[in-house]
Amino acid sequence: MILDILSWIAIAIGAFFVIVGGLGIWRMPDLFSRMHPAGIIDTTGAGFILLGLLLQSSDWLVSVKLALIFIFLIFTSPVATHALAHAALLDGLKPWTRGRDKMDDKDGQT
Repeated sequence: MILDILSWIAIAIGAFFVIVGGLGIWRMPDLFSRMHPAGIIDTTGAGFILLGLLLQSSDWLVSVKLALIFIFLIFTSPVATHALAHAALLDGLKPWTRGRDKMDDKDGQT
């Protein structure tokens, strides 16, 4: 019974991070800013969901597979994010910056 409660808490936390990360992807202005919430979804959200599923599994082979999936995510997510950012920079994509003439100084003073 307590294992089921802990499992559902972990799955709910993972779902929360997935929802918040999805909203973050939707709200961010450019690719470089969107990579941060995507990483949160990938590692934290999926990690908690996998932990909840690990607590639910009764077969040791399923538990080992879920743990290996989590380890794979931990190693590949930062590498994929770095490769995506590097490829975008090489392609000439510039990070978003707030224009000083539009947002920061409404009266034109510096």
